[in-house]
Amino acid sequence: MNIIIQTDRYIFGQGNHYEIYNKLGAHIMEIDGRKGVYFAVWAPNAAYVSVVGDFNEWDPHRNGMQAIETSGIWEAFIPEVKEWDTYKFAIFTRDGRILYKADPYAFHSELRPGNASKVANIEGFNWTDQKWIEEKDKEDPTKEPMSIYEVHLGSWQKDYERNEWGFIPYNEIAPKLAAYVKEMGYTHIEVMGISEHPLDQSWGYQVTGYFSPTSRYGGPFEFMKFVDVMHENGIGVILDWVPAHFPKDAHGLAEFDGTCLYEYPDPRKGEHAEWGTKVFNYEKNEVRNFLIANALYWVEKYHVDALRVDAVASMLYLDYNRSNGQWVPNKYGGNGNLEAMEFLKHVNSIMTKRNKRAFLIAEESTAWPKVTGATEDGGLGFGFKWNMGWMNDFLEYVKVDPLFKKGNHNKMTFGMTYAFSENFILVISHDEVVHLKCSMINKMPGYKVDKFANLKVAYTFMMGHPGKKLLFMGQEFGQLSEWSEDKNLEWYLLNEPLHKEMQDYVAGLLKIYKSNKPLYAYDNNQNNYDSFQWINCDDADRSIFSFIRKNPDSFSESLIFICNFTPIERDDYFLGVPLKGKYKVIADSFSETTDEDNFETAKAKRDAMYVEDSYTAVEEETDNLPYRLNIKLRPYEAIVLKAPKEQKRTKAGETKTAKKSKK
Repeated sequence: MNIIIQTDRYIFGQGNHYEIYNKLGAHIMEIDGRKGVYFAVWAPNAAYVSVVGDFNEWDPHRNGMQAIETSGIWEAFIPEVKEWDTYKFAIFTRDGRILYKADPYAFHSELRPGNASKVANIEGFNWTDQKWIEEKDKEDPTKEPMSIYEVHLGSWQKDYERNEWGFIPYNEIAPKLAAYVKEMGYTHIEVMGISEHPLDQSWGYQVTGYFSPTSRYGGPFEFMKFVDVMHENGIGVILDWVPAHFPKDAHGLAEFDGTCLYEYPDPRKGEHAEWGTKVFNYEKNEVRNFLIANALYWVEKYHVDALRVDAVASMLYLDYNRSNGQWVPNKYGGNGNLEAMEFLKHVNSIMTKRNKRAFLIAEESTAWPKVTGATEDGGLGFGFKWNMGWMNDFLEYVKVDPLFKKGNHNKMTFGMTYAFSENFILVISHDEVVHLKCSMINKMPGYKVDKFANLKVAYTFMMGHPGKKLLFMGQEFGQLSEWSEDKNLEWYLLNEPLHKEMQDYVAGLLKIYKSNKPLYAYDNNQNNYDSFQWINCDDADRSIFSFIRKNPDSFSESLIFICNFTPIERDDYFLGVPLKGKYKVIADSFSETTDEDNFETAKAKRDAMYVEDSYTAVEEETDNLPYRLNIKLRPYEAIVLKAPKEQKRTKAGETKTAKKSKK
């Protein structure tokens, strides 16, 4: 048939066939005047392989495949098979078993509980996002605003009139989600669980169809439309990607050809007992090729902008969640997985080389050095890293009763000691609001009104802290319940003033973040400590934090953040500032809205509420700065001020606003 030629086999064997999905899998074509489907699968240890499906009554003896020399690849062309037909590979093992396996390279899959692959065509979609891609190719994402809305499509909104699970198709939920995300002010969405997976409760982190967008919400073209709509609305798309492990389901990758083909054969290296999953064998060129081609596939075929790599720490450490004697040291006696390191460097470097706009994000929970460092400098090459340390400290602090916050003050300041060591994303993800961890609003101490006030202050601190931002869906309006994949978000809560006010406040913070360069342009790993300055980080007794976000070369138009994490009013609060002039209030979390208010009462209170619109600095050294602001700081109040432009003295001795120099 001459489809998979010697060059394909050689490059695949070297681990560098970056579009191997165009050869392996199922492909609609015409050969010798007959229309049908060409099938190819890598199963080097199989005694025999055939294709089974509805078209041959699932008979493993009717459509045998031919081995292509010694490559380990089997191929067959079956006339009359057509798009959307279901199929599997029947693997005859050398010990006499027949295994029925889904196609590792399938473009589409059956809806669970079915687990067969489906023939699908992914060519010919009419993309309209060329301008988006061209613009993103020119940008440095580390210097652009990035506020991410993490979303689970199956529970963001449900429509039970469509089906028993309430699943809404990709192309139909896209305009609703895009409109909401755009109105809120987010720049990106991160979509959970898109690769096909058999169990809803795994949220897509136990994958059986790496090249197949889950059929829960439609087929390949529907998901392409989803991405296209997001780009049309100026929203980047990040997908969760899981190259760390895979499940043991009989139709999946585990013992694919009767042997440990995709996984390490030694269970001390090849299994995560805690998760009940297998670990990819990064020593094998073909396995690394499978994963690297898959990463490129989502970017190049589906136009996604980034991949968030799940469980990176479990890949890097051979002793991850393993007791002594339950793991195998590397050849140097250490606990680092050398092959996994090289794989991560390879996938990051080739992604950057082939797709300038795209990048990978590491969910890495340790202090592994240079995760976002350049590969040529010994780094892993990721674009960004989730800041899990900051997240843990932050959540530990904000949930503490105000009476005890002063003893935990350093949890909010410690993050600045390493804030610019990587390209960080500050995350409050789905993992923090499940499994009895409480929703964000219910982590907060105090009565209901206090909880909302406290959470607004916490979000303000997060928005001012260096690092890109991520919030999981529902956190923006104070969802009360823990998240569940089986339930719709509690959108009805927006009929209550406290929840609606929370949503509006978060939207305001996101827009401030996106429109003020000091908040996003200097938070990369370029030693930009001059872009952040504590005003007072030692006010533990009052649990107040104040700091400046600025252009490293200038105080002009800096943003001042003041966060009071207690229900105590400080009517004589003094704050040092660097410049003379008026400091405009651009955000204030204070509200007199109560749990009993209706919308009209709550709105009237907010409209009538006395909140300063600016503060004028007086010349008096405070907090080691030359000027001082006198602020009446209310209980649980966060204030964001915009500094005046710097003044310079003229020859006549007068001052005038300094103009930016033009290059």
